[in-house]
This record gives sequence, C-alpha cells and structure tokens, in this order.
Amino acid sequence: MYRNEFDNHLKQNKKFNAYMFFGQSTFLVEYYASKILALHGSKEDVEKLYFDDYDFKYAKDKLLQSSLFSDNNILLIKLDKKRPKKEIMELIEACNTNSNSTVIFSCLGDSEFKTMGTYFSDKTNSVSIRMFSPANHEAVKILENEARTLGINYEVSALNHLFFMHKNDLSLCMNDLKKLAVLDVKITSNIINSHCFGIGDVSFEDFLNDLIQGKDISDDLQLLLEEGVNEIYLLSQVTSYVQQLFMISSYARTMGAPNPKEILGFVPPKNIWEKKSKLAINIKPEVFADMMEYLLDIELDFKTSKITNQNLYLQATLRKFTVLFR
Repeated sequence: MYRNEFDNHLKQNKKFNAYMFFGQSTFLVEYYASKILALHGSKEDVEKLYFDDYDFKYAKDKLLQSSLFSDNNILLIKLDKKRPKKEIMELIEACNTNSNSTVIFSCLGDSEFKTMGTYFSDKTNSVSIRMFSPANHEAVKILENEARTLGINYEVSALNHLFFMHKNDLSLCMNDLKKLAVLDVKITSNIINSHCFGIGDVSFEDFLNDLIQGKDISDDLQLLLEEGVNEIYLLSQVTSYVQQLFMISSYARTMGAPNPKEILGFVPPKNIWEKKSKLAINIKPEVFADMMEYLLDIELDFKTSKITNQNLYLQATLRKFTVLFR
C-alpha cells in the first residue's frame, strides 16, 4: 500500500492489528510509526524493541499476554534487516488472538523489505506501507499539517523557507517547528531567520543551480558528501530538480509567465524562484530529455551494478554532468 491510500484509511479512523512501514524515506517511516503509536494508545502502553534487542519469542509472548496496567498492549519493533516469514506471521496472528495487542514494524530500508511487506494483508487485518521520499510540495504539506497540529499560526512561505534552509531535511524542520510553537506569534520568514539555523557550509539550492549551469561543483559536492548527505538521496534531489526545471520550462512555453503555485504546488522564496525559473527557460526542451536519461542511468547503476564506492562514483558522474550539459 502507498502512503496516500493509507492516509485515506487514517481519515476514516481505520485501525489494523499489525503495521509495517518501510521504504526510501526513513523520516516518513518513523513519522508514521509515531502517529500510529499515538492512535492506538499512550506512551505508557508502548514497549520498544530496537534492532539487536528484538527477540521473537519475547515479542510473541508479549503480544499474547494482556497488559496488567492498560487495555492497550503495543509493541514497536525497529528493524534494519528482514525477518523470516514464519516469525512475522506468528506475531500478526498473536495480535489477532489478543485483540488488545498491536504490533508496529518500523523498517529502515526499501528493497530489503519488499518481500516482508507481502506477509501483511486484509485477511489478517494487517497492512504494509511503502514510503517514498516526498516531493517538495508534499514535504511542505506535511510541515503544514504538523504546524496545525502544534497550533502554530504560520505563513506558508515561511515553511517553504524553513524547508529550503534545512536542505529538504524534514526531521530538522519538525524539530524547529516544536521550538517555534512556544513563541505564540505568527511564524514568518523573518521569525525563521531569527530562531532557526540551517545546516552545513553549502547551500543545497545553490549547489543544484550551479550543477545545472555547468559550473565547477567539485568542492561543494565533496563538502555535501562529507556532511553526511546520502549518495542516493543526493542523486534523487538532482533528478527532482531537473524535473522541476522541465515543468517550469514547459509551462512558460505553453502558458506564458510561470506560476509557482500551479507548477510546484507551493510558493518558494522569491529569490529562489526567480533564479530557478530563469535557469529553466534558458534550457532547450531536448536537453532535459538527455539530462534525465543520464541521471536515470546513474540510478540504474546504483541499483543493479556492484559499485564498490558509491561516493566516488557519484562525484565522477556529476562532474561529467557539468561538462556534458554546459
């Protein structure tokens, strides 16, 4: 099941006995696991088993027994590798046997857990949800929902600004929203600048802009990777950026002056939008196709080839990108 379908179940207050969250976005996996914990009970009702602490027999016994102190018996299991089908099916069955029990699997990874996701079905009142990295407009919508939950009065442009400040890192944005909630003022871009601080020495937006313009990005690329930016995440952001530029270019060629709300679904900070739209309009349509083919080939290499050093491979291919499309 994908996130939008699961969101519809949440809106209808549909509950399952067993949940599994996995996919590309570690943030969304943990974010939704937390939402489900709150949906089924309080913090006192939850026991957590993380990675090597996981023990199948203990987990099964825990789910089969009712809590002495609460009507809810919730077990959160965080995994970084899949478990045998027999174990998962027995834990799901334990929750069906004991109606007070709920098990939530928070799985850190994507392809590793695809098979495990098939063990969950309507028949056993269980569900697996695959979390893809959200597009920028989806990420800002998530921030808006969180801001409303926290009772924050905000300008959407301020949330966009926060998102770009933190290089699209939703977890950092969420932490800042909790801090901003105590201010009890309308959150504007100026408030963000006064109370929040971006990470790293490299502007992610400027890096992407320089890359597409064919400038030398060697030093900034190395700094980003040294700061801990994941290679696959960085590649997906470059691909997403090219897709955005293509949408802006296509809109401008068919409709006239590009409208960020209609194209992206949100309004970026003015300086970012002006730079991005100017860049997009100056790229020929056929060049976008060549860019996307090149980036998708890199992604395919990551997923199918035995590349011993993804860091060096990405650095080499992105440097080549600046030469090919200069």
